[in-house]
Amino acid sequence: EVHLVESGGGLAQPGESLRLSCVASGDTLSNYCLGWFRQIPGKEREGVAVIDGDGNTKYAGSVKGRFTISQDNAKNTLYLQMNSLEPEDTAMYYCAAGYGANRYPLPARLTGYGMNDWGKGTMVTISS
Repeated sequence: EVHLVESGGGLAQPGESLRLSCVASGDTLSNYCLGWFRQIPGKEREGVAVIDGDGNTKYAGSVKGRFTISQDNAKNTLYLQMNSLEPEDTAMYYCAAGYGANRYPLPARLTGYGMNDWGKGTMVTISS
């Protein structure tokens, strides 16, 4: 089990950038498949991006080309670089970890499958 704490959310204008961070404790991130998910109140949770133990990534179509997921194992930290932000990106963003960095295919992980450890989230608001 890994404990996750997100940061970096806030208010930005359309077209601007934000970088989210997720610091892990309790275990080594390299043992996990990692991901970012988001949820708007009243709507279902949506997978944003996931990364496996080999550094392979998968993105939701709505963010592909704008967002980049990465991890720094030395810092035990997961990142989400978000560029060209849109009002539709407004949501609570959660990082998540699933044990077994390459255990399941990334499309499955992007649905949340096997992602058992979750942070409490950081709010991102995009508005002019």
